[in-house]
Amino acid sequence: MSFLSRLFGSRSSKKPEDIEAQLARIEVEATEARPGYVGTSHNKAGDLALRAGQSDRAVGYYGRAIDAFLEDAQREAARGVANKIIRVRPEAVRTLCTLTWLDLAARHQATALLHLRDYVESAKKAEQHARAATQIYEMAKIVPNPEFIEAAADALDSLDFSNRGVEVRAWAGAGPPEAVSDPEELAERCLLAAVQSNRADAELLRDSDPVEDPDAEDRVTSSDDDDALPTKKKYRWD
Repeated sequence: MSFLSRLFGSRSSKKPEDIEAQLARIEVEATEARPGYVGTSHNKAGDLALRAGQSDRAVGYYGRAIDAFLEDAQREAARGVANKIIRVRPEAVRTLCTLTWLDLAARHQATALLHLRDYVESAKKAEQHARAATQIYEMAKIVPNPEFIEAAADALDSLDFSNRGVEVRAWAGAGPPEAVSDPEELAERCLLAAVQSNRADAELLRDSDPVEDPDAEDRVTSSDDDDALPTKKKYRWD
């Protein structure tokens, strides 16, 4: 029996109409749920869809659950659902990005390094170099951990952002420019970044030389960068 079968049970024997009725009820439940419980309903729907063999649909529900949990600042619940997506879609780029941010929020450094590695490889396969480089650069700017900063620099090199890799690698000794040492503040910053990380209109990093005012000159919109995603693209969790 596979891992997913052990986790979620064997494929549901319920008739399709029964499953559709259940999912419809859960959708209503989600719209009527009290604050803090919306993600639970979407997570339940994802489990049901997965047991029915509808993995694409399950990923959609899980993505909505993660969004709801993040909005409600339920970091660990979001991490748990994100891991479900990775079991179904091991190369889900957006989910790996979110997991890396949430690992950093929880100070799970070893797991953060593993998810960072997988994030880079998946982003390269999906040709999302600029988006991944932007997120990794932002991570390195606030996380006061030399091992992670070194890994982030290597990741930027791998994404063909070598100038940024050189810049970030220097932070391993001197400390990142916006280092957050307070655990609670770091968790809040990482949570906010996870929420904002995959907006379709997000500004993306480019591999230019460091400038005196990086906030003014260091970033470009997706229309200015050859590696950027179209600004109107609807982002998926897989």
